[in-house]
Amino acid sequence: MEKRIAIQGFEGSFHQEAANQFFGGNVKVLPCATFRETVRQASDKKISDGGVMAIENSIAGSILPNYNLLQKSNLHVIGEIYLQIRQHLMVNPGVGFNEIREVHSHPMAILQCMDYLEKFEWKVIESEDTALSAQLIHQHHNKHAAAIAGKLAAKMYGLDIIVSNIHTLKNNYTRFLILQREDKIGPMDHPNKSSLYFQTDHSKGSLARVLTLIADGGVNLSKLQSFPIPDTDWKYSFYVDMEFDSLDKFNSVIDTITPVTEKLKVYGIYKKGITIR
Repeated sequence: MEKRIAIQGFEGSFHQEAANQFFGGNVKVLPCATFRETVRQASDKKISDGGVMAIENSIAGSILPNYNLLQKSNLHVIGEIYLQIRQHLMVNPGVGFNEIREVHSHPMAILQCMDYLEKFEWKVIESEDTALSAQLIHQHHNKHAAAIAGKLAAKMYGLDIIVSNIHTLKNNYTRFLILQREDKIGPMDHPNKSSLYFQTDHSKGSLARVLTLIADGGVNLSKLQSFPIPDTDWKYSFYVDMEFDSLDKFNSVIDTITPVTEKLKVYGIYKKGITIR
């Protein structure tokens, strides 16, 4: 059965590529203008079977507002994808390199490719999405514009990649969380990672006690992200990723840290994601 998956961005975006990698080719993406809308659609069983949401980038770091969206939602993390972000210069078929007068793309993609773009006297135009840039150039049959986007966008909109891999830093990866409602979660073989949220009582050494208990329980803390708690005087909550080789070991750690934490919430238990190059 075809799955309906909410994504941020347009068809042909890196979010769609991540969705295809996780769910396979038989997936219908539901493009959303914002991450908030992505979470809303992913949470609605009448609309979708889940969602894909970027959570961090190896260069730009964590996407902090998305942690807050996850914390307030009813969604669970059931997987992750690490996708290498490759930016390509693409044009309509028949357009030559010397005919390019302007280049369109998302501001982040433009920034990632600035070393290349500065070699030419092109007008650089920002848009809201890399895939949208490719779509508009295709729709308008523009003979003097190029887009910066991924290979999937070029394929979907019939554009020719005129120069590949124009991004400056080659080791650029985005981590995407795969989100589903509880009613959609099926059995999982050999999970080895979990994402969760907790608060402490903010007394001296309270966070250190939690981290020590995690380490003593034989579980690896692979990520720790702090967030200010609204309407408090600089008190913080924490998002963590844990990796483990035994589900029993993870459950034991949760039992151990629960009495010394506040508002502990496990977002999901899943398999550590593969890296797509």
